[in-house]
This record gives sequence, C-alpha cells and structure tokens, in this order.
Amino acid sequence: MKRRTLLATTAALLALGTGAFAQSDDVTKVGFVYVGPVGDGGWTYEHDQARQAVEAEFGDAVETVFVESVPEGPDAERVMTQMALDGADLIFTTSFGYMDPTVNVAAKFPDVKFEHATGFKRADNLSTYSARFYEGRAVQGHIAGQLTESNIVGYIGSYPIPEVIRGINSAYLHAKEVNPDIEFKIVWAYTWFDPAKEAEAASVLIEQGADVILQHTDSTAPQAAAQAAGNVYTFGQASDMAEYGPMPRVSSIIDDWAPYYIARTQAVMDGTWESTDTWDGIGPGMVGIGEISDAVPAEVKASAEALRDSIAEGSYHPFTGPINKQDGSVWLAEGETADDGTLLGMNFYVEGLEGDIPE
Repeated sequence: MKRRTLLATTAALLALGTGAFAQSDDVTKVGFVYVGPVGDGGWTYEHDQARQAVEAEFGDAVETVFVESVPEGPDAERVMTQMALDGADLIFTTSFGYMDPTVNVAAKFPDVKFEHATGFKRADNLSTYSARFYEGRAVQGHIAGQLTESNIVGYIGSYPIPEVIRGINSAYLHAKEVNPDIEFKIVWAYTWFDPAKEAEAASVLIEQGADVILQHTDSTAPQAAAQAAGNVYTFGQASDMAEYGPMPRVSSIIDDWAPYYIARTQAVMDGTWESTDTWDGIGPGMVGIGEISDAVPAEVKASAEALRDSIAEGSYHPFTGPINKQDGSVWLAEGETADDGTLLGMNFYVEGLEGDIPE
C-alpha cells in the first residue's frame, strides 16, 4: 500500500538498512508496511498514493519509508521492529494478517504509535482503521445484476475472513434485488496479490459461465483475463483500474486513505494522537465509487448513483431486512439493519448463496 523512500525487499531493509530514517529530531518519521508491491494497481498502490499525500502535505517536516511485498507472519514482525529501531514515530501496517505481529511489536515499543488496517486488536499505542467496503459492493452488485446475460456472477475471494464475506453478501443481496435469477459462483484464491492465481480464478469463473466478475484481490490480472475472453464485465478493486475501461472494467471501488493518514500524522506531530478505531465508508469519502463507464446503460448508471448517494447520506443501509441466513433462519426482520458487531464478525452467507465458507 505505500511509500516512496522505496525499500525494495524485506531483505534489503534488514540486511542492509537501505532507506533507514535519517537522524533528525525535528522530522516526524512515518513507516509503512505493504503486503503487495506498490505497482499492484490496487490495494497497495492506493496506500502508497496516500503515503505520497502525507509527504505532499507536510513537506520536509516528515520523512516516510516503506517496505513492499512483506509476507504476513514473522517477516512482517521483523520489518516493523526494524522500522521502530530506526526511529519511526508512527508505523502503518496495511494488511489483516499483520495484526498479531503489530500487537507484538507495539508492546515492545510503547513510545511508537502504530496503526493497523482492517484488524480488531488495539493497545494504548495501537489504533485500528478500515473502510466499509461492503457499501461499495452493494453498488457493484446492483450494476452486476443488471449487466449479466448469463445470470452468473463470478466472485474471486482472497481469504474467508469477515471483511470478504461481508462483501460477497452485500454484492449478492443487491444483485438479487434487481435480478431474482442471479447466481453467484465463488472461487477462493487464498492470496491478496498473485496475478497468476487471480487470472486463473477469473478464467475458471468464465468457463463456468460468469459474464460479470467481482474480486477481493489486489491485481489487475482478472481484468486482463476478462478482456482476453471478451464480453465479460469486471470492477476495479481498491483502485480505479480505469485503464481497462470502458470494458471490461465498468466501475470500481476506490480506497482513499490519504485524509486518514494525513490526520493521524498530524496528531502525532501535535501530540494529540490517541488509540482509536475508525471504520468509514462512502459518506466520509474513505470508499469511493469509480466512474461508471458508458458500457453501462444510462438507466442502470442512474440507479447505481442513486444507491451510492443514499448510502452516503445515511438514508439506506446495505444490510436492511428482511434478510435470512443461508440456512433459512431469520437474520434481520423487515426494516431492521445490521449492527456493526455482527458485521465485523460475519461468518455466514445470506440465503441464496450456494456452497460453504471454507474453514
């Protein structure tokens, strides 16, 4: 997701110290740990755009450093530790699997502030933040359900965690609302970023009849696979991926982390930083809906924009009953909306989705 004082690999950071912070007490030092490469065109790319926004906002008052393509696990803990040892005042760790490593390192460096994306464990010097991606999935599902001719929508899942399950459920509910004959086929890639696996997943879904593909993985490989197949619609993930418009990419979810990163850096500078939990969506601007291309009929575009606006202003919640769980049991009654606690721990499919959630 971030930066421009590029540390190309974990090994470079640990073995050589390349890109370590310069020695200056007058500069706020901010580190970023990325799960993918900054050129992934999606998740990590947008985090790095936000890092650059921090530099543009504060100029010489800040120094940023990042390490890209850091595996989730022990490598991540070593990278975070090295950043803290090198003098970081604030460290952003930008993938769900960095949660426990971030907790461990934060405990060892109580004077360093940590920010973990998409996790749920906090400490006095550790905040959490995420975006309500499921709001964007509702808009995507609304469009997808009206574009498909085969009535089969493919969905590439990364890992079966609540964040991803929420997105699948939201997209399905809103596709089903406009197209009662819709069917979702889900392929789990078990990766955030692996273009080969993502392309293969897209190809499998296309072979199964999907003519619309959504993804919760980070590369543009599914877009390329759809473009090669022809007559398959896709949606950008985390970033606009507009280079694939007007077809196959017809819209996108865009993650805008810049305002949050700037505000949290400013708080460290001011001495006002506190441990918080932030979960924002379309309304506050953390989730954006990319331009809907002219491959989408005008009336579909208009209704999708109306849905987006109703979510943004708070007059509509994507999980509003009646909604049943997959087994037919009632989850939300007529007019009832889901509470954040249930959404954050979501571990079930809604009624109509087929298949089991992997363990």
